Amino acid sequence: MAEERLQKILAQAGIASRRKAEEYILEGRVTVNGKTVTELGSKADADSDHIKVDGTLIRRPKRHVYIALNKPREVVTTLSDPEGRKTVKHLLKGLKERVFPVGRLDYHSEGLLLLTTDGEFANRITSPAGHVEKVYVVKANGPLTAEQEEEFRRGISLHGRRTAPAQIKLIRQANNPWYEVRLTEGRQNQIRIMFKHCGRLVEKLRRVRIGFLPLTGLPPGAWRHLDEKEVQRFRKVLHLDQ
Repeated sequence: MAEERLQKILAQAGIASRRKAEEYILEGRVTVNGKTVTELGSKADADSDHIKVDGTLIRRPKRHVYIALNKPREVVTTLSDPEGRKTVKHLLKGLKERVFPVGRLDYHSEGLLLLTTDGEFANRITSPAGHVEKVYVVKANGPLTAEQEEEFRRGISLHGRRTAPAQIKLIRQANNPWYEVRLTEGRQNQIRIMFKHCGRLVEKLRRVRIGFLPLTGLPPGAWRHLDEKEVQRFRKVLHLDQ
């Protein structure tokens, strides 16, 4: 097999998303044929080279696993937590494969979260270039003005870089109204920061859809495998078979 970028090999092996795999390389946790590799442009052959992460030899999985989880509030979207908080790994009882989260939902947010062994799938889902829409329902501590909603749609400056345009729609009018927000990017705490920029705080945030996949039939804390039709539909949307 031809050589490929090392972070892509790690992602395909289900070690982590491509972005996280890059961190592993930079941290000196990856070796190829006994030599530590710390340059992101490095390549290897997954079939002939001995590639290890933290001393463990990696192997391509025989088949990939795709999971939909309804993450409750006060659960961390990681597989371990130095503060000892409950993580999504605690919810995946009975699952033998080592999956990792596709993107994240913050500690106080809830809703649909995908987990997989397929790093390329995760990379395409989370990349803004993939144009995969994520839909959220958000309860704020007060209404936005028409001008603020329009600013939301245009994008705001976040850490020196403008957010991609977002769709926002009032779905329940009240002193503490509910909004539907649609994003094609998902920078950390983006929705909360955007509301804060408009002088409002987010009281509740739930992701209800990723692409075509809705959060239905899963109570908080429950998970299921994506069926074959769902996997193939995602692969088509993400252009993974091209």
